[in-house]
Amino acid sequence: MTMEERKAKLEQLRARMRMSTRENRQSLVEESAKAKITARDAARLERQKKLAEMLRTQAEAEENGEDVERSKNWEWTIEDNENWEKKLARKARRADYEFHDDAHAARRRYKKDLDLLKPDLEAYNRQKEQALGLVAGTLSKSRSPTPSAGSSALISASKMVPTTEQWMAVDNFYRDANTLIYADNKPTEDAIDRVVGKINREQVDKAKFSRKRHNEDEGDITYINERNRVFNKKIARYYDKYTAEIRASFERGTAL
Repeated sequence: MTMEERKAKLEQLRARMRMSTRENRQSLVEESAKAKITARDAARLERQKKLAEMLRTQAEAEENGEDVERSKNWEWTIEDNENWEKKLARKARRADYEFHDDAHAARRRYKKDLDLLKPDLEAYNRQKEQALGLVAGTLSKSRSPTPSAGSSALISASKMVPTTEQWMAVDNFYRDANTLIYADNKPTEDAIDRVVGKINREQVDKAKFSRKRHNEDEGDITYINERNRVFNKKIARYYDKYTAEIRASFERGTAL
């Protein structure tokens, strides 16, 4: 290899090193810029992206002479539509925040607690298997290898003549108002933690609760209806700075 070839090879290596350094710096700048984007900025960018997609869809529908809402509804199934209508109806039913009676308040509280309830179906199925005398894994998903095996086990169990012990186990599992067995349940540590956590959350929410509404003004009530409240607010915006001393004198009782 001659001296010129060595110099050319060295120049190629130096050019490659400079290019690698430039690319590393560029990637470092990009990673630093991504790290500076907060969750709020990411949400804002996501909203802008959705808005751009919606505007693009509307423009394409207008060019093709199609109805935007109709083309958008083709993306939803019947089940999705039914679930959405149920959600809207449920939201409309719960929109009444006024106090009517104790039964209404208790029902609202019960419905709210149901939303936070997450039952352990696996533990329930294991208890049901023990109570009905089924094979372990018949109802629980973690132990049932195939659906056909679980259904065949249920059919075979239904054909068997239940014994006295099985009847007692069923009565113990499906208790009603006439049962004499009570206070024999031993909850798990997770269940106790859930109850304690719920009580703590209720205490925190109760401490933060205030009957003051956001649309109420500070100070005394100086209006008789909503229209009068808006009018008084407009008047106060322009004349409060001139009548502050007079109103303070009225409150002290020293006004002439």
